[in-house]
Amino acid sequence: MDSTLIEIRTGGREAVVDLTDEIAAFLRSAGAGDGLLNVWVPHATAGLAVIETGAGSDTDLLSALRDLLPADDRWTHRHGSPGHGRDHVLPAIVAPSMSVPVLDGSTALGTWQSVCLVDTNGDNPVRSVRLSYLPG
Repeated sequence: MDSTLIEIRTGGREAVVDLTDEIAAFLRSAGAGDGLLNVWVPHATAGLAVIETGAGSDTDLLSALRDLLPADDRWTHRHGSPGHGRDHVLPAIVAPSMSVPVLDGSTALGTWQSVCLVDTNGDNPVRSVRLSYLPG
């Protein structure tokens, strides 16, 4: 198994960050063939999604999350910025891990699919993402 931890800078704002290029570079460096890629976010306030980016879907996702999880004072968990409790609910909706099939060294994603970090927590401008390749 090959594994690496990458650092993603979200800039202290809500963000959907495409990880596809970092994943492809990791799989090349791991000499990947067929297998499985596990992606893990070791944070209590971030998750991962497979989504189209660049055509507005990433912005739509953040908008939908704002509607579903408003940044207001309804949350019991209250440290950090106003509405921060919603950030701690996010991983129950946008999971902190995923597995992606790898075929001949590349992810088996569809044409418009990208693996993305989803981060609504402006209090943490730097995130870590663990990539692990398991040969098949």
